[in-house]
Amino acid sequence: MTRPLSVALAGLGTVGGGVLTMLRTNADLVAARAGRPIAVTAVSARDRGRDRGMPLAGLHWYEDPVALAADPGIDVVVEAMGGAEGPARALVQAALAAGKPVVTANKALLAVHGAELAALAEQKGVALAFEAAVAGGIPVIKALREGLAGNRITAVAGILNGTCNYILTVMRERGREFAEVLAEAQKLGYAEADPSFDIDGIDAAHKLAILAALAFGRPVAFDAVHVEGIRGVSALDIAFANELGYRIKLLGLARRTEAGISARVHPCMVPLASPIARVDGVFNAVVAEGDFVGQVILQGRGAGAGPTASAVVSDLIDLARGRYTPVWGAASGALSNAPSLSIETHAGAYYLRLMVVDRPGVIADVTAVLRDAGVSLESMLQRGRSPGEAVPVVLVTHETGEAAMRTALARLDALDAVLEHPAVIRIEPG
Repeated sequence: MTRPLSVALAGLGTVGGGVLTMLRTNADLVAARAGRPIAVTAVSARDRGRDRGMPLAGLHWYEDPVALAADPGIDVVVEAMGGAEGPARALVQAALAAGKPVVTANKALLAVHGAELAALAEQKGVALAFEAAVAGGIPVIKALREGLAGNRITAVAGILNGTCNYILTVMRERGREFAEVLAEAQKLGYAEADPSFDIDGIDAAHKLAILAALAFGRPVAFDAVHVEGIRGVSALDIAFANELGYRIKLLGLARRTEAGISARVHPCMVPLASPIARVDGVFNAVVAEGDFVGQVILQGRGAGAGPTASAVVSDLIDLARGRYTPVWGAASGALSNAPSLSIETHAGAYYLRLMVVDRPGVIADVTAVLRDAGVSLESMLQRGRSPGEAVPVVLVTHETGEAAMRTALARLDALDAVLEHPAVIRIEPG
C-alpha cells in the first residue's frame, strides 16, 4: 500500500476537530480520492486534558505547536489555531522554512502576512494552501486560482461574513434593531462575545484582500481595503430599502480598472432582483466576473466545523496527489504591480437618510446643500407630517463621486434642522 500522508494538526477547536472527524469518518473515500490514506499522526492544542469528544489516543502530542514543523515523520502541517500573530504565524513560518507544505484556514494571517509567507513558500518550493480561509466550504479559492485561470477577472464581490448576513436578515424579517439582534446572535453562537471583527467588517476585509490577490494576480494588500461595518444600519434604513426595491447587505467588492484595483467592504443596497440579495442567514456568496466565462456565482455555508473541514481536506487531497499551484496563482515575478485605488475614486448612487425637524424650508436647505456639492437627486421620500418634530427624509442620488458626497454630508450635518448624523449607504447595481 502507498504510504499514508502524515498530517500534523495544530489546534483542536471547531476547525481542527472538524478536520480530524472528517478524515476519520470518510477515511475510505478520502484515500480513494487522494490515491493514498491521509492520517493525522501528531497534534498540538492549548489544553491537553480537555475532553474534545473524540479519541486522541495514539497521536503524538506537542505542547509547543512550532515543534510540529521539526518532526521528521510529518509530511504536512495543518494550522487551525487562528490569529495573524503569535503561535499561528510562527508555526507556518517554521513549517515552510523546513520545507513542509502548510494548509491553513487562517484568513487574518494570510491577509496580513500573505505576501511574506507566499515568498517563503516559493523559495522553499512547497505549497501554502488555504481553501478554508475564505467562505468556508465554498470552493472559491480553487474556482479563482484554477477553474477560472484562463480568464481575466475584472471583478469579485460577495457576502463574506455569515454573522453580519444573519443579523441583517433578522433585522429585515422581524423589524428589529441592530443591538437587539446582535445580542440574540451571541446567545445562539452566531456571533462572538466580542463581535468587533465581524460587525466592523474586518473579517470580511481579510477575506476580500485574499480574493482580490487571487482574482487580479498580485500580492495581497489588506491595508488597501476600505472597511466599514454594520453598526450604523438601522431597522428604519432596512424598511426604506425594501420600499425602494433593495436589500441591505455587507459586501466585499474588488474591481480592476485601467487606473488600478479598488477593494472595499461596506453596507450596500442591492436590487431585490439580484441573486446576491436573496442570500440570507449565515450563508455566504461570491460572484466573479471573467472576460470569457462571464458571471459565476458560488453560494454556501461560510463557516462551521463541517464546511471548513471540507475545504481543509480538499487541500490535503491535492497535496497527497502532488497537485501544487503558486499561492497567488502565478510565480512572484509574474504578479501584477497594479496600484490600489482609494475609496475617494469611487462613483455611484447613494441612499441618504436625514432626520430633520418638520418645518417649512428644510427641504429647500437640504437640496441647496446637495446642489452646491454637485450631487444630483433621483428621488426623495418623506412619509407623514409632524410639525416641529423629527421626521425621516430619504434621498436617492444619481451617480455621484465619493468626494462630492462626503462634502455634502459634512454640510448637511452642520444644518440646524438635521438632528442626527446623516445615514448613507452606497447603492450597487447587483
